[in-house]
Amino acid sequence: MSEPTVADTRRLNSKPQDLTDAYGPPSNFLEIDVYDPQTVGVGRNRFTTYDVRMRTNLPIFKLKESCVRRRYSDFEWLKNELERDSKIVVPPLPGKALKRQLPFRGDEGIFEESFIEERRVGLEQFINRIAGHPLAQNERCLHMFLQDESIDRNYIPGKPQ
Repeated sequence: MSEPTVADTRRLNSKPQDLTDAYGPPSNFLEIDVYDPQTVGVGRNRFTTYDVRMRTNLPIFKLKESCVRRRYSDFEWLKNELERDSKIVVPPLPGKALKRQLPFRGDEGIFEESFIEERRVGLEQFINRIAGHPLAQNERCLHMFLQDESIDRNYIPGKPQ
């Protein structure tokens, strides 16, 4: 009979951490901020856009820093593309706020500062949850959304080029 194997429980030899290790840049990071909402246009052609800034050191992204301007419909486009072409469960977007779009309201509706801020926070949470998913990071639509000035809605889905 053979002897039972015993798991080796000794500690791994690790070097002591110095200040550069402790306070240096993390080994892998992906930071996305949605900020600076700006409302443009008049009447029925009025909408709000947001700056979407990305910083990363992940090798899958061609740019390590980018900043693009996006509107709510661009976030909807990304969500629809991911639901159609990827194998990930896509989180919900903040709501459309249809009641806020009704005419003859006593306030600014969807252009009220508090609503815009609430939506900005929701969009930031949405894009960070999506971009943090390893499978979504392989989707070309996410790369276009985060790094290209304009979105090519006729693109061919697949891996980033």
